[in-house]
Amino acid sequence: MDSLKEIAKYVMSAADSIGLDKKASYGLRLAIDEIATNIIVHGYEESQIEGVIKIFADINETTLTITLEDSGIPYDPTSKAPQEDLDVPIEQRQIGGLGVYLALQNVDAFRYKRTEMSNVNIFVMNRPVKED
Repeated sequence: MDSLKEIAKYVMSAADSIGLDKKASYGLRLAIDEIATNIIVHGYEESQIEGVIKIFADINETTLTITLEDSGIPYDPTSKAPQEDLDVPIEQRQIGGLGVYLALQNVDAFRYKRTEMSNVNIFVMNRPVKED
């Protein structure tokens, strides 16, 4: 869990480098923090395995893409996202998925893929439009 601070610093630095405002930067950080926490807790600790989280940033003319890659158990974060039960009182909802769902609402795009040995979580933020 100590690595979450370093991940957050990396994300905020990347967000700052493309000029994301505070709200968008915080939303990106929140989304990545939620997924990274789930990787640590569910992918490693609960599974009683050790592993690392690799983080990469790709910046181009239109987007910032942050990728988290881990070797934990296969897990697609969108597989438990709540659907119809968002209007149901919290005590009547199924457990799981709400934090991920809410966090991913803060990014412009999110994709998950599984490679032979890794979970790959991809977060995309559009660059702010510069007005002339």
